[in-house]
Amino acid sequence: MDNSKIGHHISEKFNKELEDIRNKVLTMGGLVEQQIDQAVKAFTVNDEELAEYVIKQDDQIDALEMMIDQECMQILALRQPAAFDLRLLITVIKIINELERVGDLAERIAKNALQVSSAAGKNDAYYELQHIAELVKEMLHDALDAFARMDIDGVTTIMAQDDYVDREYASIIRQLITHMMEDPRNITRSLDILWTARALERIGDHACNIVAHIIYMVKGEDVRHITQAELELKFNKRIGDDHSSDALAKSTV
Repeated sequence: MDNSKIGHHISEKFNKELEDIRNKVLTMGGLVEQQIDQAVKAFTVNDEELAEYVIKQDDQIDALEMMIDQECMQILALRQPAAFDLRLLITVIKIINELERVGDLAERIAKNALQVSSAAGKNDAYYELQHIAELVKEMLHDALDAFARMDIDGVTTIMAQDDYVDREYASIIRQLITHMMEDPRNITRSLDILWTARALERIGDHACNIVAHIIYMVKGEDVRHITQAELELKFNKRIGDDHSSDALAKSTV
């Protein structure tokens, strides 16, 4: 973890507060990653016990979001931060909201697993979901890694992966429609897969949102509504320039 970008304040307590909040965000992110992995596994192997565990785990995610949010509000009120410190806290508040919503999507997948476990065959591998699940898990992991490093080097590639996720999702829809047309008995299973695939596709969107928030934190620019091509043109030539590290270190003093 690069602690240098948090800055060196006169108050050591302030430094510790910011580092503590960042560590808690990463802890929350790790739990959410685990939740996704377990929810997908519960669905694909029809594991009711694991699905129940994922559902219960969502309470822990919600509690972390509220705790981190409260701590950010206290720092904003008491410390009145500026420059990078202010952007960091705003970004944290936004990221934990994205993570909480990802946790809700994982919970939805787990609940879907419970609904289909009795009807689905134990050898049903749900192969359609394997690839898209791996893609979105990688996107979220890389986004959290960028937050841990507080560095946007290479983050445009994370957002570019969303195009692959969208294509994979569209492919799954086409396959499911074909299966349903071939045999009406496939309809229930196909719909179960469709809703789970939709949840995974949305997780990819939230990973992209996290990347956009990180870019705002580091660069102070809102990129939520620009195209991928515009994003790459805007930042690929600028990432790693002299200002991206020196200016940030000075802005936090």
